[in-house]
This record gives sequence, C-alpha cells and structure tokens, in this order.
Amino acid sequence: MTPPRTSSPNSLKRRGFLGIAGAAGAGAVLLGTGAAPVASAAPGRVPGDPFQLGVASGDPLPDGVVLWTRLAPKPFDDDGGMPDRPVAVRWEIALDERFRKVVRRGVEHAVPAEAHTVHADVRGLRPHHEYYYRFRAGDAVSPVGRTRTAPAPGTSPTVDFAFTSCANWEQGHFTAYRHMAEERPDVVFHLGDYLYEYAAGVNGKVRTHHGDEMNTLAEYRARHAQYKTDPDLRLLHATAPFVVTWDDHETDNNYADLSPENNDAGQGNDTTARFAARRRAAYQAYWEHMPLRRLRKPVDTALPLYRRLEYGATATFSVLDTRQYRTNQPYGDKWQVSGPDQWDPKATILGDEQHAWLERSLARSRSTWNVVPQQIYFANWDAVAGPDDGGYNDGWDGYRASRDRVLGYVEERRIDNFVVLTGDVHNNWTNDLRRDFERPETRLLGSEFVTTSITSGGDGSATHDPGQVYWDENPHTKYYSSRRGYVRCSVSKQQYTADYRVVDYVTRPGAPVRTDKSFVIETGVPGVQAV
Repeated sequence: MTPPRTSSPNSLKRRGFLGIAGAAGAGAVLLGTGAAPVASAAPGRVPGDPFQLGVASGDPLPDGVVLWTRLAPKPFDDDGGMPDRPVAVRWEIALDERFRKVVRRGVEHAVPAEAHTVHADVRGLRPHHEYYYRFRAGDAVSPVGRTRTAPAPGTSPTVDFAFTSCANWEQGHFTAYRHMAEERPDVVFHLGDYLYEYAAGVNGKVRTHHGDEMNTLAEYRARHAQYKTDPDLRLLHATAPFVVTWDDHETDNNYADLSPENNDAGQGNDTTARFAARRRAAYQAYWEHMPLRRLRKPVDTALPLYRRLEYGATATFSVLDTRQYRTNQPYGDKWQVSGPDQWDPKATILGDEQHAWLERSLARSRSTWNVVPQQIYFANWDAVAGPDDGGYNDGWDGYRASRDRVLGYVEERRIDNFVVLTGDVHNNWTNDLRRDFERPETRLLGSEFVTTSITSGGDGSATHDPGQVYWDENPHTKYYSSRRGYVRCSVSKQQYTADYRVVDYVTRPGAPVRTDKSFVIETGVPGVQAV
C-alpha cells in the first residue's frame, strides 16, 4: 500500500511557476518588455486590462487541449467593457514558461455574441507533456497558464488528478483551490456547482454575490465573471487543465430537465417556456466561461456535455450529465421519502441515449481503471431506521432503476476496477458499490469517492460521525467527514489511491491543508482499503 503523500517532488519547480503565474495575474504585460500596457480603445487595441478573468485550459487529449480566456476589462458591465466588434486574440503554447520554445501559435476571434470568449482547440502536441500558454489582444498579454496533455493510447503512466465541487462565493474563501494548484495535478475534475445562482446576501455572509438571482444571460455572465475574479480559482485554472460537468446551481437548484425547482412567478419559473429561456441563458454562459470545445456550444436549451477521456491504458473517464436529461424527482424531491416511484422503469437520471453511451464507453475501455466522474450521490443513502429504504431523491436513490441498469451492466459484463466520483453533498464520503445495497453479502462491484465542497456549508465540523442510523443502514459506507476540501487521486496499473484533503475553515482565508483519510483500491480487488 502507498502511504499518504505529504509533498510533491516538483515543489521547487512548482513554486517557480506559481510565482510567475501569480505575478502575471496582477496585470497584463507587453510581450518581451514586462512593461504595463497603456489603456487605449484605438483601432487594433482593447481598453484597459482585458485579462482580468485569467486563463484556463481543459478537456486534454493525447495531442491537444482547449485554451480559454475572456476579454473583460470591466467584468460586471453587460458587455464586459468591450467594444461591439470582434477582436483578434493571438495565442501561443510553449515547452517552457519563458516562451523560448514556442511550438504552436494561432489566432481566434472573440465576438460579442460569445461575451468575447476564446476557445482555442490546439492540436499537434506531444502526449502526457507539460506546456505553457498565453494570449495577446492588442498590446495586452495574459497571465501565463500551465497545462498537460493526456497520455498516449497503450501507455500506462501514473495519473495524478484531483476532483471537487460546490464553491459558494457567499459561504467562504476558495482556499482549497490554491492548495490544489500547489499540488500541480495532471488534471482537475470539477463535478458541478461551480457557482451559485442566488441573489446577493441570500446564501451567506462571508462574501456577497453581485446582483439578483440569475435569470438572464447578462446575469449569468456577470456571476461567472465574479467567480473568476477570485485569485485562488484563477490560479488553479492557470495551473492545470479542467474537465467540467455541471450540477444544478449553474442553472437553478434541483432542476430536472425543463422542470425548475420553483413554480413561482417571482423566480421567473412559472412556465416551462420561461424556464427554458432561463436554462438557455445559463447554458450559453456556462459554455462561454468554461474551457470546452466549440463543438459543445449549446443549441437552444441543449448542451452536449457527457463525454469520454482516455488517459492511456491507465484510466478511461466517462463524464456524465445527470441534470439535462433526467425526469422529475419522485415524491416532490423530498428527503428520505421512499416508495415504488423510486423504481419507476420510465424514470431516468441519464436519459436513454446517455445510458447507452455509458454502456458503450465501459465496453470499449481497454484501460485498467474505469472511472465515472459525475455529480450526484450514487450509492444508497438510507437515513431512516428500519426496513424503510429512505433515500436521497435528487440523487440516484430517486432513480433506482437507472442505478440498477448501470450496476447490472457492470456486473454482467464484468467491468473491472469501476470507480464513481461524486460531488454535490458538501461532505466527504466513501462507499463500496453493490447491485443490492440491502444485502452486504453480495458481490462488490466497485467504489464511490464523494468529495466535500470547496466552501458550501461553511467551515463544517471536526466530526467523522454522521449518526448511528447512517452506519446501521448503510454498511457499504466506510468514511465520512464534514470539512471542506477536495480529493487527490493517484492512479497506476497496480492501484488507485485517494487522499481526502481538507481545510478546517473557509470563513476566513489562509487555512492550511491536510490529509484527513486515505484509501487504496488494488487492481482486480473491488472495495476500498483504509491506509
């Protein structure tokens, strides 16, 4: 077994890059001079500092990656402070952070209809290799970003990644993002609730949201911009490529397809048409502000977000979308209310097309580990004493036929080394997976690692005990904690190691990070083992 890791062997090099990225983040510079740009709106130039929202990369391939930025000298203005015209944005990617060895260059046109965002799909890169990138618009130069491509097919390097979810601006500081950046992962999986939709002051007092509850495109754009003004989030984006999927708060709490949480006219959700307009705006702003390829740009209310990423023969990641295609939650989405509607065969959390796609992805995999990053609590979650099944109806408990279809496929097709990654619930959990959670003697099929939040829920507490009823009713559950943080993973052909990294407070900045618990899964041996 591998002991918990306490530091990175690349710490000196990491500090060098983070120092450069941090300095660049303080303001754009002129190429080759280090001088501050002169604000100008003259032809061929852009006003002020257009790179205040930083840079990002995402969806790595063995030969490529998406590079992202948004031109926004005035992030909270409806137009971002940009002129109503396309702007040429040059990008370059290099082998070194000083850009002495540039390997690719190109030009993208940032247009007003897309909030002057850039989604450069760079190809022709080397597999499993570290690169540095930057953008230029007029005379302004962006901060430097670091990214890394995926391993080549058939190769089996160790893959180091982190995953997290649920960053509520009003409930805390994004300290955990900075700690993730310092660990320099190969890739970061963000499993939803990247931001929250609530109006200023509704959801916390640590910091304040800008504006009312999001409904319009301008409001969603402004909220995305506000979150990207956070220096810790900008640093993480500039340090590692992201693979993103959404949950509910990027649009509306606990929505299901075109059914909103509320049918209150004051929320703008009183008709399906109104909620469709809200979802259309949310999806457009989400695509604009994430490092996603242009092929994923939404059409009307649809954004094709589920996708597969292969990390050589080490791991295949099948990223799910459990919001866009689901039927409405049973029993009015009430907590721990169970019954036959949870087993309705017509109910679905993925939709038939995505279900079939997931089965094909698992069947095609030639990797050692079959990892499913997704949003919602996957294992049975029974908080009711006795024979009542209870359940979390916004999670997979509310769609038991869907979960049984997934686990049935894993069991019948002998899908080995099956791991589910989960966010949403603002606490750390570890679960083993069986097709029948009520029968602990049945075959183990895989494991679920559930990450806590970045800030949602505030500081949390030091407890590792969710209550005796949880342990009694859920023998598949192996660990719980209520601190904030993320999960750091190291995956090789021999084993999967997961470290639960936590901070003890988020209501003030600067909390140190520590490993609260570590687990390993040995290849070919289902079930977690505590380290």
